[in-house]
Formats: sequence, structure tokens, C-alpha cells
Amino acid sequence: MNDKVLKIIQKIFNIISILGMIACVIGGYFLYRIGILQDPKALSELVMAHYLLGPFIFIGLQIIQVVIPIIPGGITTAAGVMIFGPYKGFLYNYIGIVIGSIILFHLGRVYGAALAKTFIKEKSYEKYMSWVHKGQKTYDWIFVIAILLPIAPDDALVLVSSQTKMTWRFFLFTILFGKPWSIFLYSYLLIHGGNFLSNLLN
Repeated sequence: MNDKVLKIIQKIFNIISILGMIACVIGGYFLYRIGILQDPKALSELVMAHYLLGPFIFIGLQIIQVVIPIIPGGITTAAGVMIFGPYKGFLYNYIGIVIGSIILFHLGRVYGAALAKTFIKEKSYEKYMSWVHKGQKTYDWIFVIAILLPIAPDDALVLVSSQTKMTWRFFLFTILFGKPWSIFLYSYLLIHGGNFLSNLLN
């Protein structure tokens, strides 16, 4: 493949990335305004109204909430389990969050710190980057731990990680094998945590 063809392919991918980013922002804003991403009942009604396409709609919503980190993902993660059950809900959550994380990491690599600072507060961004300054290996392990924890700002850290020397291989391995634990724990805590505390206090 000559350089001319390679440059054309790169331009095409850049255009696709830009259009995809714009679509995610517009779609996310629209869904946020109508309350789908904040109200589990509204999300459930949307998904159940399209029986065959329901799983694909839900996976698409999860991708959007990862790519646009300002949208809370906790509600959609718990809603996935409540709508589809523990097994299918876990699977659809996993697929959507992993795809979204990969897209977010790619966009961070393409558009750099400007994109990261668009979605992450300046103070938080500087704090995360201070971890990077401690050394790439140290930061890599911090990232692994964050992905395993259900309450860590992992989407923000995906963007920050895209600004480091983290390899694609390390990133993919961490996301593919670390995300299942955090998704399970997060879903379990959101769905059963309230009942556990209620029983504990009574």
C-alpha cells in the first residue's frame, strides 16, 4: 500500500470519527433531554417497545454514555440488568461499555488533550496526569485497579490513558478482562445495595 492510498484511508477514518463523535453528542443530548438516560422506567419502556431491536438499542445507549462521559452510566448499567435479567443484562452492558471504551480511547488518541479537557474538569485532568508523571508502569497499574473498581471514574481515565504511552494491547486486555468485574459489582450494588442496607438497619 503506497503512501497516497494510506493518506486517503486515514482521511476517511478521520471523517468517520468526526461524524461518529457528532452523532454521539447529538444523540446523547437528545436522550438526556427526554430523560431516557436518567430514568430507568423510561429507558425500559423505550427498549421493550422494540422487542427485536431492544438489545441493539440498549447497547447503542451504553456506547453513547461511555463516549460522552458527562452522561451518568450507573443508571443504564443497572437498568440493563433489570430489563433483560442478570445474564443478558450483564452481556449487553459488557458489549456496549467495551465498544464505547474502545471508541473513546481511539478518539482520545486522534484528538488529544483538547477532547479530554472537554469532558474532564481541569482540576481532575491535572490530578490524573500527575499520576502519569509518576511513571507509565505506575499509571498502568492505577488504570487496572480503576477499571476493576465499580465506583472509579473509569471513562475519564480512558480519555486520560489515551494521552499516555499506554499500548493498545495493554488497554484492550485491561478493558476486556477487567470490565466484567466492575460491571457485575456496580449492577449488584445498585440493585441490591438498598435492600441490604435496609435489612441491616432494621
